[in-house]
Amino acid sequence: MSEMILPLALFTIANAMTPGPNNIMLTASGAAFGFRRTLPHIAGIVIGFPAMTLAVGWGLGELFALYPQAHTILKWLGAAYLLYLAARIAAASAPKDAGEAGQPLTALEAALFQWVNPKAWTMVISAIPAFTTLGPGYNTQLVTMALIFMAVSLPSASIWCAFGVGIRRLVSDPAALRLVNIVLSGLLALSVVLLFV
Repeated sequence: MSEMILPLALFTIANAMTPGPNNIMLTASGAAFGFRRTLPHIAGIVIGFPAMTLAVGWGLGELFALYPQAHTILKWLGAAYLLYLAARIAAASAPKDAGEAGQPLTALEAALFQWVNPKAWTMVISAIPAFTTLGPGYNTQLVTMALIFMAVSLPSASIWCAFGVGIRRLVSDPAALRLVNIVLSGLLALSVVLLFV
C-alpha cells in the first residue's frame, strides 16, 4: 500500500491545484468576503470531498453503474447549480458594500456541492480504480485515499482563497472588483459548458 501514497499524492496535488469549480468559487469568496469568512467554505470542501470519495468507494459508484440515469440527473443538477453559483458570483457586490447582504457558502453547502461538482466526480472516478486493488486491503486503501485528499485539499483551498484575498487587496476600485467577479463567474459557467462537450 505504501507504494501508492506518492503517486496518489502527486495526482491529488495536480488536480487540487488546477482551476475548477471549487477553486474558482474559493477565489471569488476570498475576494468578496475575505479569508476568515471563507473558512467554513474551505472546511466544507476539506471534509466533503473525502466523504464523497468514501461513499462512492463503498457503494454509490455501484448504484450509478446499475442506474446510469441517476448519474445523468446528477450531472444536470450539478450544471444547474453551477450556473446558479456563477450568477451569484456575477451579482456579488463589492466587498465594502457586501456587509451582511452577501454570504459565503456554509460548510454544509460546500460539502454538498462536491456531489454536483464535475471535477470532483472525475477525480474520484479516476482515482478509485487507479489507486486501489480489490481484496482485503481495499478499505484501508480507500481510507488512505480519503485522508490524502483531505490533507491536500486544505492547503490547496487556502491558497485559492488567499489568491482571491490578494485580488481584493490589489484591486480596490469597485468597478474593477465587479469585473473580477464577472470574469470568475464566466469561468465557472465555462466549466458547465465543458461538462457537456
